[in-house]
Amino acid sequence: MSLLDSLIKKKDDEYKKFQEKLVPNIPPESILGVRTPQIRKIAKEVFISDYRDEFLSDLPHKYYEENLLHFFVLAQIKDFDKCVKSVELFLPYIDCWPVSDQATPKSFKNNHQKLLPYIKKWILSQHVYTARFGIRILMNEFLGEDFKEEYLELVACKKGEEYYLKMMIAWYFATALAKRYDESIRYIENHRLDEWVHKKAIQKAVESYRVTDEHKEYLKSLR
Repeated sequence: MSLLDSLIKKKDDEYKKFQEKLVPNIPPESILGVRTPQIRKIAKEVFISDYRDEFLSDLPHKYYEENLLHFFVLAQIKDFDKCVKSVELFLPYIDCWPVSDQATPKSFKNNHQKLLPYIKKWILSQHVYTARFGIRILMNEFLGEDFKEEYLELVACKKGEEYYLKMMIAWYFATALAKRYDESIRYIENHRLDEWVHKKAIQKAVESYRVTDEHKEYLKSLR
């Protein structure tokens, strides 16, 4: 049985309808309706198979679930250089936010120094989902011990009218307000972000359980 047959066997028509509403910017006929845990399970099987490399090189894929499967497979590659090479080959084919958002390669965590130049390049990309992925990885990996204030500037300077890009910028700053409040609040106070992003970042921060009540009240006054 082929990989596509394995996915088709797991499809759920009701879930397909739900996914069509969740990801409205891709053709509904490209969605099979396979639940994410099932795709992750198949990805583990593909990763240890002898046809893994063939699957990863077979681009573009036809179905949304094949793209999810692709990212779940390459995210398991332990060697950083091999993993990031596979990521770079795949990023141009990402056409929706769930594929951009649901996989974080394990090898990224312990290779921050090598990862950072790639993140900067991705954020500068004109491809919406490459830039979104870069901002998400910066958010996930560099708001902790390896944080530098210049990373806030990198995201604040990213401009674009695409909804899914603006949402990611807002999400980044809402998370920064939770983890790096003293540094990130200045970007809100000085209205460094586009108006829509500014308001959305405040909204998401106010909704977050990780932001203190005192900070939430102040943020509300900056809307």
